[in-house]
Amino acid sequence: MPPPPHTRPENVLKRAEELIGVEQPQAAFSVLHEHVTSKRTRNSTIAQLEPVMKLFVKLGVDQKKGKAVKDGLYNYKNTSQNTNVATIELVSRYFIELAEEKVKAAQEKADQTEAAAAGEGAQGEGENASTSLANIGDLEATETPESILLSTISGEQSRDRTDRAIVTPWLKFLWETYRTVLDIFKNNARLEVMYQTTAHQAFNFCLKYARKTEFRRLCELLRNHLQNAAKYSQQVHAINLSEPETLQRHLDTRFMQLNVAVELELWQEAFKSVEDIHTLLSLSKRSAKNVMMANYFEKLTRIFLVSENYLFHAAAYSRYYNLLSQSARALASGGSKKDNPTNVSDADLSKAASFVLLSALSIPVISTSRSRGALIDTDAVRSNKNTRLTNLLAMNTPPTRAILFKDMLSKDILQRARPEIRNLYNILETDFHPKSICAKVSPILSQLGADEEMRKYVAPLQQVILTRLFQQLSQVYTDVNIDEVLSLAKFPDPFQIDAVGIEKFIMNGCKKGDLSIRVDHSTGVLTFDSDVFSSAKAMQPGAGGGSAEADSGSVQRLQSTPAEIVRSQLTRLSKALYQAVQYVDPAFNKERLEAKLASLKRAEAGFEKEHQELLARREAIQKRKETFASAEAARKRDEDQKRKTRQQELQAAESQRLAQETKDREERRIMAERKRVQREEVEKQLKELQQGVKGVDISNLDIDELDSSRIRMLKLQALEKEKNEMGDKLRVTSKRLDHLERAYRKEEIKHLPEDYEAQRKEDYTAWETAKNETMKSAEEKHKEDVSLKHRLSRLVTPYETFRKDITEQRHADFEKRRKAAERELNAQMDKRRKEVRDAREAERRRAEEEERRIAEEEEARIREEEEAERVAEEKRAKDAEAKAEAEKRREERMEAARKQREREEEAEKNRLARKQGASAPAARPFERAPERAAAEPEARGPPKIALAPRTGDKLTWREREALKAKGELPESTPAAAAAPAAEPAAEDSAAPKRSGYLPPALRGKAPGADAAPPREESRDGAKPTERWAPRPRPGQGERTESPATGADRWQRSAPREERKESPAPAAGGAYKPPGAGGAYRPPQGRQ
Repeated sequence: MPPPPHTRPENVLKRAEELIGVEQPQAAFSVLHEHVTSKRTRNSTIAQLEPVMKLFVKLGVDQKKGKAVKDGLYNYKNTSQNTNVATIELVSRYFIELAEEKVKAAQEKADQTEAAAAGEGAQGEGENASTSLANIGDLEATETPESILLSTISGEQSRDRTDRAIVTPWLKFLWETYRTVLDIFKNNARLEVMYQTTAHQAFNFCLKYARKTEFRRLCELLRNHLQNAAKYSQQVHAINLSEPETLQRHLDTRFMQLNVAVELELWQEAFKSVEDIHTLLSLSKRSAKNVMMANYFEKLTRIFLVSENYLFHAAAYSRYYNLLSQSARALASGGSKKDNPTNVSDADLSKAASFVLLSALSIPVISTSRSRGALIDTDAVRSNKNTRLTNLLAMNTPPTRAILFKDMLSKDILQRARPEIRNLYNILETDFHPKSICAKVSPILSQLGADEEMRKYVAPLQQVILTRLFQQLSQVYTDVNIDEVLSLAKFPDPFQIDAVGIEKFIMNGCKKGDLSIRVDHSTGVLTFDSDVFSSAKAMQPGAGGGSAEADSGSVQRLQSTPAEIVRSQLTRLSKALYQAVQYVDPAFNKERLEAKLASLKRAEAGFEKEHQELLARREAIQKRKETFASAEAARKRDEDQKRKTRQQELQAAESQRLAQETKDREERRIMAERKRVQREEVEKQLKELQQGVKGVDISNLDIDELDSSRIRMLKLQALEKEKNEMGDKLRVTSKRLDHLERAYRKEEIKHLPEDYEAQRKEDYTAWETAKNETMKSAEEKHKEDVSLKHRLSRLVTPYETFRKDITEQRHADFEKRRKAAERELNAQMDKRRKEVRDAREAERRRAEEEERRIAEEEEARIREEEEAERVAEEKRAKDAEAKAEAEKRREERMEAARKQREREEEAEKNRLARKQGASAPAARPFERAPERAAAEPEARGPPKIALAPRTGDKLTWREREALKAKGELPESTPAAAAAPAAEPAAEDSAAPKRSGYLPPALRGKAPGADAAPPREESRDGAKPTERWAPRPRPGQGERTESPATGADRWQRSAPREERKESPAPAAGGAYKPPGAGGAYRPPQGRQ
């Protein structure tokens, strides 16, 4: 079956609202879920989908269908992330707000339920609401039958059961909401801000409800997202951790994660958060702010203190104090308060210095870690661990107790620390007093125990004090009574250590190699090992792997031990012999001085060379650095260029893919829409067929293979079948009814009289019975009514009085309310009148402003139109002037052409006149008829160019040629009518027309003599003189006697037609060129 047709978002929204109106939210949610998860939804606009998504999310939250909402949000993100990112943030924020509101409502409901159940005692339990929520286990753990049974018989309080039943499901839903939004927004640069905001909200959720398990999962989730972002950094919209803004947002999130972990006392997660922060700081190209680093080191101190790593705890405090001092100097020099911590006053610095010194003093000299010996502490595992912790503190080398004290002495920490802590430092690190060390330290420990923040350092300080006690005793005594030692190792009452604890401390020191003591319980004596060949670390104080000492200088000593004397006797012997040689042998001193002077001379001689070598080496190193820096910069530029090119290619490919997908989706949508329309039409016809015609079976028909003709055929077949069946049924039924009715009537006639009598008797009996009952009931009712009237007549007067009082009272109340209502109505009417007047005034002002604006716009438009009309008028005037000038030039040219044509015609007429005025032509055989001779030159006349406009009925030469080809040329033309009146009409019509062209032979001489060429007639119509008149020409193709010689010439034969058409030669016998029998004809007209 094909998929259902796609519905528009507004129709889906309307359908869902209708279902909600009839209290069917689940059906509405199903409709919305089907729409938002459909792939066809991508063709809809964001403005249409956003209301649908909001309603979908609201219904999903109400019905706790988080998984379905997650699917819809994923599809919505894929649809709108390339066009409108803000709508994704809007819908997701709306989703989180709804879930948080549900949790608040559940808490309020639980409080109300508990208050209703416990009365006054609910107030006390309400204060422990967060505690009861914290007692709830894992939110993601599923309920089992065993857990349900245990919860029914458990001894938990009523508040816990209420929270578990009402609040816990919504807490779980809110936690799933945060996870869903974080999964949707992960590794997307466009949604990075909303991702970090959601992470902060999730941290606040874990902190508010003390959700430790969920906090661990949230930290792991964020860590996986960051790893995937680095892994899939080549995607189109992936986040770029090299951008400062993105990295800063991740740092802010990790710092908040660290703060929440410390508040929840999840120290492992806090340490992981510190490692995450250190990793991000190593990626950053710019240094972090002092306020962030101060928070970083402060949290590290707490983490190391909880893990009892007092060495790195003191190192972290030292870094924290250094950062505070640096911030104080920066603020004193005018630095920004936003980038530096605010607790940099003298009191704050004094407190920090006290903690730095106290934490350094608390570093145990003997390692308290559980190991099988000193060699285990120096293996690769411990080294790697110390390297990691050193990197977290941004230190070059692992810290030691001696290094930390040296750093404190070089700064003003001792001066800033509290006096009792300075005294404690002098007692433990400077003075030598084994008999009174505990007595001097006890008051200081009492003061530290009174301070809640410093109380945690008392236990490690006791270890350090005992270590110093036994180290100093080993310098003075060889054997000590145990009771004496116990009397020396006394502390204040809250921090007292018993004999078992002291013996355990001695055993641990011997195990680690820091002490070399033997305990003899039979005699009650402690013996300090003094074997000269002993390799114990007691002979080398501070040199053990389990010790925090860096050298032996931190142990106060009065004399060397026998083992140290044995180990250093060769050294001491060499020193004594060296001094003796100096006193006994003067030559030895002389040789030593000479060697010293020689070495000084060699050093002086090679100083300059060595200096030049150092300079050359420095220059080479500098060049190498510059070369390396330039190569590194070029490499980075190439990488950036390649990355940009790759990103552009990916973006282009993505754009092409999206365009192709859009095109394919549009084609599929059009095809599906066409199929849907066809299917709907077929279904409609089948439905009409099934409703209109009974007995039609369409279950076995395939709708996709049906068309209108087949459905029409099915309908006709069904109608024909139904018609035949109905006719058969009617025929059989009518026949059966006819026979049956006839039998009934025959049998009924026999029993009609008996039935009539029986029915008559029954009717009479029934009438009598009904009449008696009616009379009896009427009498009883009358008696009851009369008695009721007598009983109620006594209540008429009190009733009337009571009704009157009630009526008057209600009337008074009504009048009072009516007057109050009238006053309120009048006040509202006045207020409404005022509002209407103000509204009308505002409307009038707005209308005036609108009219003024319209008038100004109209004036501006009129000015623009006038300006445009003026410009157009100027343009038209210029065009008219140009046109008039062109027309004038054209008329001048036409006038010149007309005058030229008139001169040619006049010249032609003069020529014809001269030709006619000559002697009569000689008689020739086969002479043509006059009409033909007159018409032939006209027919063979040359075409004339129409240089002047046509006037009257004068035809152009093209029109004459066309009429000539059709045989419709009129006999007379306007040219014949233009002949002078002095010439005869017959001669004018017979004379051929000539143009102004003259042959070269006639352009300079007259016949028989030198003469100028003939001139045209004068403009006043006068004839030229006889001298200049053209001589008549002989017939075409003939040679006559020349006037000059009179000799006979040969005659050249001409075609018959031309000889017939040629006129008789004139008396002058002038030369006539061939084919000059009339006007010029083009070659195509010489047939």
